[in-house]
Amino acid sequence: MSDPTGSDPRGLFEANGSKRERRGGDGNLPDIVNSGSLHEFLVNLHKRYGPVVSFWFGRRLVVSLGTVDVLKQHINPNKTLDPFETMLKSLLRYHSDDGNMSENHMRKKLCENSMTNSLQSNFALLLKLSEELLDKWLSFPESQHVPLCQHMLGFAMKSVTQMVLGSAFEDDQEVIRFQKNHGTVWSEIGKGFLDGSLDKNTTRKKQYEDVCTWAIYFLTTSEEVQKKLCEEIDQVFGKGRITPEKIEQLRYCRKVLCETVRAAKLTPVSARLQDIEGKIDKFIIPRETLVLYALGVVLQDPGTWPLPYKFDPDRFDDESVMKTFSSLGFSGTQECPELRFAYMVTTVLLSVLMRRLRLLSVEGQVIETKYELVTSSREEVWITVSKRY
Repeated sequence: MSDPTGSDPRGLFEANGSKRERRGGDGNLPDIVNSGSLHEFLVNLHKRYGPVVSFWFGRRLVVSLGTVDVLKQHINPNKTLDPFETMLKSLLRYHSDDGNMSENHMRKKLCENSMTNSLQSNFALLLKLSEELLDKWLSFPESQHVPLCQHMLGFAMKSVTQMVLGSAFEDDQEVIRFQKNHGTVWSEIGKGFLDGSLDKNTTRKKQYEDVCTWAIYFLTTSEEVQKKLCEEIDQVFGKGRITPEKIEQLRYCRKVLCETVRAAKLTPVSARLQDIEGKIDKFIIPRETLVLYALGVVLQDPGTWPLPYKFDPDRFDDESVMKTFSSLGFSGTQECPELRFAYMVTTVLLSVLMRRLRLLSVEGQVIETKYELVTSSREEVWITVSKRY
């Protein structure tokens, strides 16, 4: 990888006022392409230069922050963390204004209320679709390989289309047709956007499709975690119905989902525009600079997460760990409404599946990861299932 600014990239923002000349042409776009994705480019950049770095996206300067400490210095809890919207605004030379903060805060509150109401009114539908998937998996022989990504995409599409568009999408063929059109539209929107590495949307469908996929995949890799989750589900529900009130009691399940988001690096990059000139340590960030939060780097930082590559929901027993996770926007008051929706949908699905099934990995399978706006598997993920009773 070439040196992003001609020397140490952090020097661009030193408080003494020194400033590098703008780099012309494609900037670091070839480096991003050669790295495989923006996330992988940032991993290399932060490893080489430290927690505060800069690079050139074409002729536009971008800053990236790669540790919890520097993120805490920069985060404003009233600002949106929507990476697609923020990056797009920046690349189109959108200028912020003084009213943007309160506008975004109000919009987030409205979205949260809408999500809550949607979950309450559609809980029975989520339960029905989860039970339909359970029945399908129960019908399989124990040796049959189940295409997890395909089934989670179908589940997510059915859920969203029926919640938003009603009974017209109860027909599977209508869902498939909508899915193809949806993918085509977003592919066209994303062409050329950050070299194509961020060409997908972060709608609730995409986000909870991947939360569901990664949660089930990680459960297949740990018999101990799966056993603890089953015990909690049995304790909370017994032989009774799954209800919204009881769902809230699944504390260990929430830790499993938090660890899923962390271990999968579900949202590897987030972004925002610098509304006013800011300072992090000795580095000054000028107004209207695009600032990336390298969350994929932060979520695997061994200085913050001991044994970062181990899937370990018990790490969230530590209150300070949960506070750190919340500060990144993945839980608590700063949790985005879409992720809250994804947590609830995945909790319902796991509650239904885990009461009846053991989830098993396919021996010898190697999972290659694709880093876009939401992290997903590059190829199909295969699992097998066996009946508990």
